[in-house]
Amino acid sequence: MSNSSTLNGLYIDGQWRAGSEDLKVINPATEEPLASVSGGNEQAVDQAVNAASAAFSQWAKTSGAERGAVLRKIASGVQARREHLMQLQSSNNGKPLFEAAIDVDDVIATFDYYAGLAEGLDAQQDRSVALPSEDFAARVRREPCGVVGLIVPWNFPMVTTAWKLAPALAAGCCVVLKPSEVTPLPELELAAIIAESGLPKGVFNLVCGTGLAVGAPLAADPRVAKISFTGSNAVGVQVMQRAAETVKGVSLELGGKSSLLVLADADLELAVELASGGGFFNAGQMCSATSRVLVADTLADEFLLRLKVRAEAIRVADPFDPEVEMGALVNQAQYQRVLGHIDRGLSAGAKLICGGERPADLPRGYFLRPTIFTQVPLDSALWCEEIFGPVLCVRSFASEAEAIALANDSEFGLVASVVSRDGEAAERVANALQAGLVWINSPQVIFPQTAWGGYKQSSIGRELGPWGLQAFQEIKHVIRAV
Repeated sequence: MSNSSTLNGLYIDGQWRAGSEDLKVINPATEEPLASVSGGNEQAVDQAVNAASAAFSQWAKTSGAERGAVLRKIASGVQARREHLMQLQSSNNGKPLFEAAIDVDDVIATFDYYAGLAEGLDAQQDRSVALPSEDFAARVRREPCGVVGLIVPWNFPMVTTAWKLAPALAAGCCVVLKPSEVTPLPELELAAIIAESGLPKGVFNLVCGTGLAVGAPLAADPRVAKISFTGSNAVGVQVMQRAAETVKGVSLELGGKSSLLVLADADLELAVELASGGGFFNAGQMCSATSRVLVADTLADEFLLRLKVRAEAIRVADPFDPEVEMGALVNQAQYQRVLGHIDRGLSAGAKLICGGERPADLPRGYFLRPTIFTQVPLDSALWCEEIFGPVLCVRSFASEAEAIALANDSEFGLVASVVSRDGEAAERVANALQAGLVWINSPQVIFPQTAWGGYKQSSIGRELGPWGLQAFQEIKHVIRAV
């Protein structure tokens, strides 16, 4: 793609349309323009919600089997364009091609999974409910909650969209999707696939644009029954405030400041690989980044030495370089934000072990070397706040209890990792951690069958698994006298 023409950024009521504002899309590895996408405004949101509202009464009546068939067609369409979608991911987001492949495969798996759940809905509908009185009978129904607004971020284009869109369509909801204005290109290609899936017009609508122009009116629209948002805590608060004005349902997937705990009996080689993957995958631009690494004091020196060697060996390069291990940060604003965190960490007294600067061989693009700090004050932003970049903080602990206390001492509680040869100890620590997902001796694998979401300020609600479907359903009981 080039900037020679402007792509339509609105898909409303079964038609592609031009918007009112041109959004410049940049390749973060080259800082060159990729495309221009027309973005919408409050009027476009109103039109999209109108279309979704008009389509809802019929789409909500379709069988689960019918909806499942559409979802399987979307999954097949993504599979057919897999290579092209990977290219778009890497070009627009800056992540290596092998990471883009993981993303696209996750999208396929998610639509397939919710197709299966949709196909099972019909048999579950109108189930009898046991009552203590023989004078009454009851049945329970799960019905779509209505028109839903989905607001997704830039760090995993298409992935977070699939996590929301697939269960929403499976439940029988009609959708208005706002992709990130930073990474709209893979989302537009996914929308083109969805447009060919056989969905009735108005069931799926997309409006590109900024949060102020599109996200805010979408969250405030009284005809929208639910908002599902993934992004920063600051914006999540604004979304929730807007939604509260019309008392609509809200699901929020927000920040994290997660820990990786390396217990005293851990396999050091495994621990180093998991710390590297947890901190530097997607250039650390993950709400699940295990950016606080807690290591048993008996292993700390050797672990830090090995981790430094591993981090310095990571090949930071263009996403299409065949030997790339870590790509670029998504844009200049994010690049400067991470550099600012590094500078403030140094000012607070943290010790820089490696990284913290641009690779010497990459004069252009938003590239940053993998960065490791020790001696980070517990009250510093570097330790407490989400960095969203390739920055790890390493600290030692003297006991299991201290490690758990340090890990839980956070306003976030999204994920955590534990490394130990002692299965009983690892399970005990996992149970004590205040996090929605804990990995034991495992990379950060995520499956559509398991829930995604966290404790405290990380989340409201859960995505994926049956919980993701339930997030878009209302429960209705019908009781009658007999």
